[in-house]
Amino acid sequence: MPRLLPRRRRADASAVEALTQLAPPGPAADTATAATTAPAADEPGPVATFRVETEPESDEDRGTTYETKRRDAVRRAVERVGDSRAPLVGLGILVTVGLVALLAAAAEVGPSWLGPVGSGAVATAYSWALAARTGGRPVVFGTLAAVLAVIVLVTDVDELRTGAAVLTSAVSAVLAVMVTVPAPGFLRAARECVLAIAVASIGALAVAGFEPVVDLVRFEYLTLGLAVAGALALVVRLGAGAHGLGRRGVVVVVVGGIVLVAILVYAEVLRRYGATTLTRDLLRVVDWSRDTLGASPRPLEAVLGVPALAYGVHMRARRRQGWWVCAFGVAGTAAVTNALVPPGLAFGEVTLSVVYGLVVGLVIGLLLVRLDLALTGGGSRSKGRRSSRRAERAEAVRPEPPRLRPLM
Repeated sequence: MPRLLPRRRRADASAVEALTQLAPPGPAADTATAATTAPAADEPGPVATFRVETEPESDEDRGTTYETKRRDAVRRAVERVGDSRAPLVGLGILVTVGLVALLAAAAEVGPSWLGPVGSGAVATAYSWALAARTGGRPVVFGTLAAVLAVIVLVTDVDELRTGAAVLTSAVSAVLAVMVTVPAPGFLRAARECVLAIAVASIGALAVAGFEPVVDLVRFEYLTLGLAVAGALALVVRLGAGAHGLGRRGVVVVVVGGIVLVAILVYAEVLRRYGATTLTRDLLRVVDWSRDTLGASPRPLEAVLGVPALAYGVHMRARRRQGWWVCAFGVAGTAAVTNALVPPGLAFGEVTLSVVYGLVVGLVIGLLLVRLDLALTGGGSRSKGRRSSRRAERAEAVRPEPPRLRPLM
């Protein structure tokens, strides 16, 4: 501990001797001495000064101080890089390189390792982006995804390739929903749905690039379950928890759950028992669509995923509970990420199937938005339809972070 010691003043010897000789002996001399030594009224008096004595620093203390300063400098440098556009540019370049490699592998151009390399690049970029968007640790998860991709590429083990494909599918499905922003009008909601499907489509190429060896039914159920669970875990924080649902939110969640279960049960019944009286008419519609239009919409995307996403981003511009509706949009994006896994499907047919599902889903989403506006008074006729809709869109100003900023 430092000590505070008074510094002694050294008297001038010649001055003391001169005063002693001039001062007469006796009391008068004491008075004269006191008068001579006393400071003048306009002169400052003596000031006490102190000397701080500290113990010398040990080598261990010097090393600790140096390490602390170095860590602080590294942290400040990382924060400056994170606040800049360098990570966004790097992710864009990584996704572009991966997409080019995947398209070249799909066209059978170039070496055989282009597909896994492109899948690893997209998986790394998507993992980094999802962690950054949801307020996580992008460096940690992005590095883990890159290490996993390198291991898959080096070992070329079926189990590892399948596991990487499952994780890439789930991450792509969740990221496709998380990159959306609130949409005051339906046109903006449609734009967000198109963006989500585009992100999921790149993820579908990455999933196929790993060339997984899977049981198709098990793969679809596993990826759908992981995507929905991950989205709900994030939505609990984004949507103010389950207590913030409200009456309308509870109704929407219950209806969405019923639709999801009904579609899965229908697919399972059709898979196990084939065409029945209940499904025969639907199969006729599917066959007609394939023969006439070249493909048929994917049920999870068209009936549940895209409508829920369109209605969800519309609701998020007004209420925070819209995140709960967007959680069901993961069902549609997960169906898109799995689109290229079934063998024997042509790339053109899969593309048309995704586009048709998007169109049908937007039509259903438009009906849901119009119904919501009618129930909440946004479509009243008192001031005319157009003026009331404009007024309602002007009031839909609930703030959310921009697309390229963390949500939490």
